[in-house]
Amino acid sequence: MNHAVVEAMTQCGETADSLAAQTGVDPKTAARWANPGRIPQTRHRAQVAAILGREVIDLWPDVLKRREPAWFRPWADIEREAVALRWYELAWVPGLLQTEAYARATLAGELLSSQDVDHLVQARVGRQAVLQRDQPPLLIAVMDEAVVRRSAYGDRDLMRDQCEHLIACAQLPSVQVYVVPTMVGMYPGLGGPFILAELEGGGRVAHIDGQAQAQITEQQTEIATLDRRWERIRGEALSRGQSLDLLREAASSWT
Repeated sequence: MNHAVVEAMTQCGETADSLAAQTGVDPKTAARWANPGRIPQTRHRAQVAAILGREVIDLWPDVLKRREPAWFRPWADIEREAVALRWYELAWVPGLLQTEAYARATLAGELLSSQDVDHLVQARVGRQAVLQRDQPPLLIAVMDEAVVRRSAYGDRDLMRDQCEHLIACAQLPSVQVYVVPTMVGMYPGLGGPFILAELEGGGRVAHIDGQAQAQITEQQTEIATLDRRWERIRGEALSRGQSLDLLREAASSWT
């Protein structure tokens, strides 16, 4: 347990239910704030600290240790609280399914110091811990076939290892991986990647990637549009079994 949070709740006479009522979240979400490594979303963090009469850093010291870029942290918080993630990628392996070497390769050529690259890679790989929890989110990942066919700076071993890692992840009870084959031709996914997160209590948030910056939205009209796009993209993908066969073939092609 996060003893600082438990102690503060006890001293203030607060419970998970009372915190949930004051912050507008599901009681189960509030209860998890007392677990190690579970940090409230940015918009709730200061609110909870104020209710408990503590500083954020006293309750959740890991806030200072986080390696994600500041602009990405709101989504990382959402990712940790999600009960389901529907993730479409056109060009990259989804971050929660990347090997460390692949994550590092995605940053090659950026104007970053080696230390910055190390921090970003550590953050991305660290996020994958959500898949190893006792109650992990359901992750449904759909990706274009080009993702596993594109060379990573000529490193065939890197791509073989990444494909094998995808195969291993796809066999986890909480993970489903689908591939849209090249033979499909043009389809709605060519418009770009996005993620739909479902939170406990029924809330939904979307992450829409972009070259300059990502957008996080809770606008229901925008989420409804992405819902429809997701269904059309998913409809073009191979079945789970066929997708696994394609991933196995791709892995062998990089040997």
